[in-house]
This record gives sequence, C-alpha cells and structure tokens, in this order.
Amino acid sequence: MISKKDLLNLIPQALDETNLPLAGKQSGKVRDWFDLPNGQRLIVTTDRLSAFDRILARVPYKGQVLNQLSAWWFEQTKDIIPNHLISIPDPNASIVRVAEPMLVEVIVRGYITGVTSTALWYRYSLGEREIYGYTFPDELQKNSALPEPIITPTTKGGETGHDERLTCAEVVEKGLLDAKTWEQVQNAALAIFKRGQELARKAGLILVDTKYEFGIAPDGSVVLIDEVHTPDSSRFWKADTYESRFTAGEDPKNFDKEFVRIEYAEKGYRGDGEIPEMPAELWASASERYITIYEMLTGETFVQGEYPVESRLIENLKKAGVI
Repeated sequence: MISKKDLLNLIPQALDETNLPLAGKQSGKVRDWFDLPNGQRLIVTTDRLSAFDRILARVPYKGQVLNQLSAWWFEQTKDIIPNHLISIPDPNASIVRVAEPMLVEVIVRGYITGVTSTALWYRYSLGEREIYGYTFPDELQKNSALPEPIITPTTKGGETGHDERLTCAEVVEKGLLDAKTWEQVQNAALAIFKRGQELARKAGLILVDTKYEFGIAPDGSVVLIDEVHTPDSSRFWKADTYESRFTAGEDPKNFDKEFVRIEYAEKGYRGDGEIPEMPAELWASASERYITIYEMLTGETFVQGEYPVESRLIENLKKAGVI
C-alpha cells in the first residue's frame, strides 16, 4: 500500500479534468468521454469525488480504482448479460461500445437502511409501509436484510433535475421501457446483484445496495454500462462486525465513500450553500479506502498508475491508436 505521506503529496496532481487532443469532449460528475469512429467511445475516469450532487474534491487513484474495478466486475458478470467494455488502454480509461442509455436507473437493495429522503429505512421510519410499490411488514429493524433483494428504480434527473422515485410498474406505465425489455433488465440486475453479494462476502464485505445502468446497443440488445459495484455506485459494510453491531443496535461499519458524506454532515453540510473546506488527510484516507476495497474485492494487488495522469494517458492512447 502506498504511504499516507505519498498520497498527501499526490493530491495536487490528482486528475481533475482531461485536455486530450480529441474533439467533442463531454463531461459528467466523475467521467469525461469522447466519441470515436466505428461506434466506439473513450471514457476517462477522473479523480473527482462527488457527493450531494456536488464535486467536492480530487482523490488520488480514485479514477483508476473505479475504471479497473468496473472492468473486473464486467468480466465477472458477462455470462449474465453483455456489457459495453471493449478494452482498457490506460488505468484511467476504457474504450466501450456506444449504447443508448436507458432513462431508468436500476437501484437494487438487499437491506433496509439509509437516511436520505429516498432511502428505504427513512421512508419506513416515517411510518410508510407501501414504499416503491412494495408492502413492508411492521417491526422491521434498521439495517436488517430484506427477505429478497428488491429493485427500486428512479428516473435519471427527472423534471426537478434530481432522480425521482418510481415503482417497477411505473417504468412501463410511463413508457420509459417496454414490458419485455424491463423484465430482462430486472432479471439481469437481480442476478448481477446476487453475484456481487457472493463475491463481496468472500472478500469480507457485504454488498448492501447498488445502482446499475443499462443501455441499448445498436443491434437492439440490452447491455450493462457505466460502472459496477464500485465504492461510488454501491454501499458496502464490513462483514465481520455486522452481526455484533446489529445486535447492539449500532450502524454497520461502512466501507465505501459514505464516510466522506458523514464528515460533511457533521459540519452541517448536506449539499446546500458553500462547501466547507476539509483537511487533506480526509482525501488521503479516501484514497486508501478506494485502494483497499479494490484489493479486497479483486484479490489483486493494486498497481499504482504513474502521475501526472494526463501525460501517461496521452502516451497510452497513442499506443492504442486512439490519438
């Protein structure tokens, strides 16, 4: 593992944005992408860290972890459903097949937990028993496992600019997907989640919930896109302390980027107003956690890519014939 001191020194060099000699750059919260010939796309995962729908910081190696961990999960789940990945020309970059993203984000939940307004436990704690179209019994406990994982879809952005809750039936009723495609997506999502839970358990982690994105390939087939089972898209708990903490009425020990949200919440920040400044040690700790999660899940030693990223990236893209 790279030392905390080295991580602190790398924070100023963390990849904030790309300035590649390619036209048509587009950007999301964490990724930049460029359309390539022959129906392909270059996606560069930066070191930007977002929470509360805001970009908060740059975290060394975060982009590399997300890119390479997603590639690992694509390989572990390709027997369930095809994905858009073609190749990894650089630790921070992927070349993918272009697919039309579906207008639905597929959230799979294995436990009743969470404190945000869309979280199962938050709605349940308010007395709701019909949530996302599911009926929940009385006397459920916070952080307990659901009898079976469930799908709680949301729109992407919605009229308010934020994700809006849907029931599974509304996905078809609102014309977001046809019934046959939606059934295929649901079956794939639950199978991927089951695979994820099995592999996470072997690594000493519990995959609590996650977000999947699917797209339609040019040939009309459904493919898995974006990222899979990363600390950004998923909630993980430490498995070895879950039972004892649950019995004691304590929250499980999280092992994703939730600890960053908690640090901000303790300063009274939940996404509105000026972003408070945080010590560099927080971002070094975040980097350590991302690397540790990668190594736990894959069973592989994390090999740090050379910094600064962009000069290395350009050289690797030249070798791959992209630029």
